[in-house]
Amino acid sequence: MSRLEAKKPPIFISEPLTKDTVSQSLSLLSGILKSCYGPAGRLKQLHNGVGGYVCTTSQSSAILSHLSVSHPILSVLTASVQNHISRFSDCGLFTAILCCSLLENFKSLNVASCTVIKISKHLLSLCMDYLKSEACGCRVSVDFSSLETLLCLVRSVLTSKPACMLNKSEVDHLTTLILKAFMFTVPCHVETNAILGKCIIVPVKGRRVVDSTVLPGLLIEAPETQLAKPLTVKRTCSNMIKIALFCVSMSGDLSNPEEGTITVPYGISLEMSELNQLLNVGKQLVNDEVGLVVCQKVIHPSLKQYLKENHVITVDRAGLSLMEPLSRMTGSKPIASIHSLSPSCYGSLKDVRIERFASKHFVHLIPNDTVICSLILCNRNETAWDELKRACETAEHVLQLTIKEPLALLGGGCTETHLASYIRHKSCSLSTSSFKDIDCSRTQYQLVADGFCRSLESVACSLNHDDGEILTDMVYGHCWFVPSGFPSVSNWSDLVSKCGCGINGNTENLNWRLLQGQFSSPIIQGCPKDPSVKVADFLTLDCFAAKCSGLQVALETANLILDLSYVIKDQN
Repeated sequence: MSRLEAKKPPIFISEPLTKDTVSQSLSLLSGILKSCYGPAGRLKQLHNGVGGYVCTTSQSSAILSHLSVSHPILSVLTASVQNHISRFSDCGLFTAILCCSLLENFKSLNVASCTVIKISKHLLSLCMDYLKSEACGCRVSVDFSSLETLLCLVRSVLTSKPACMLNKSEVDHLTTLILKAFMFTVPCHVETNAILGKCIIVPVKGRRVVDSTVLPGLLIEAPETQLAKPLTVKRTCSNMIKIALFCVSMSGDLSNPEEGTITVPYGISLEMSELNQLLNVGKQLVNDEVGLVVCQKVIHPSLKQYLKENHVITVDRAGLSLMEPLSRMTGSKPIASIHSLSPSCYGSLKDVRIERFASKHFVHLIPNDTVICSLILCNRNETAWDELKRACETAEHVLQLTIKEPLALLGGGCTETHLASYIRHKSCSLSTSSFKDIDCSRTQYQLVADGFCRSLESVACSLNHDDGEILTDMVYGHCWFVPSGFPSVSNWSDLVSKCGCGINGNTENLNWRLLQGQFSSPIIQGCPKDPSVKVADFLTLDCFAAKCSGLQVALETANLILDLSYVIKDQN
């Protein structure tokens, strides 16, 4: 068929970052993300133009997955941040806000993009070397023999998600539960290549958050009519419960005709033949002393009845998501055919119980060694529950990352301002040979370094949503928030009590300066000191691995976008 319209040539856009439309879109995206940042972040409602599901959130994973961007530059930025979130779960807003701030600050400099990129790479290496050194003043070691730091990490994740609508007692309750659930997933017997277990989140909506609880093993929802009372289950001579796990349908349905042609002799009923085969499987299960049969799909009612009469519990429609944790927890191998059944596929359980939460009934499978657990997560409504589920998954992932690298960074904007103070100090003490190696002048280096530091400070400033002043001290380089309503010439010592992370109190002359305020100016300062204070239970902490990755991703993405000379768009 001939074309009704002539093919259009592609559009070539040179120097896309200098275009007003890109600057406006970037500024808008930055504003949206900054307004969501931190415990006092403003919520966003996201929905499509024709109605449907409405998402209320302040989390980057939900915002970026629901937000549609049209310009290729913004697509690069959001895709980069989403990739970071998929790997680390945390610090997505930090990464996105920092990347936007770097682009805004770098493109305003009268320095060639190639030079900016070389200098910023050097600045990133200084940051990473410092963060990974023992001399770093904005990180703390995580001691797994003490719960204090771990509780701080989990609490910091939960309090940064305002859409969860949690009060202090609810935060404390959930913090303890999440840490308890994580401890269940840590193997008791450590091997060379130890693998962490898994926490399965079970939804119970419309109940109080404090009704949430964690149980060892797995909960599988089942209709009350299927659960016999009292529960009698067949056990082996060693008092264990043998379990068979089927990943194939046991409904007795015929094969899909599209899978091939079936020739049936006269007088033979395929349905009866299939049912007889299922009953033969049932007889073998009974003879092998199996006490529990779990099927991913559907079990035929006749087979259910036969097994029930022989004190074998059946649970069907378990779903694909539970197959892997079930297999790992019980040691069973999923059986993929009803025509070949090997006793070596069976697993074992310590006990099986019936649990009830709200109006739901569950079969509770209790293992011998707990590496799989179930978190019964409650919240008042569906919107708050969805947000809380994401927060709990993030907290669990943060703990998993921390056990691999037992470090944490100070939160509340203090790591950002501390790093900015450190970079300002280092950039003033670089030797002439360093500038030759980077192939830039001292002035160019100072300009880019100042833009880099202002970008870090901009992230810290994003935590403040109430128009109060933001300070940094000249001793530790930490971030301090002044309540709104006070003039910029106030005696700051009378207005602040603790820094953003909570590790420093206002107990000494800290020599304040405004952060990005109208009286702010670049100041040459000494290297910020390490507070060296014992971790308290109120400390705000960030995941070390996630924040280090976010810093790298933000700067590398900004450099990639700065290096773009053309955008080519197909119009067809």
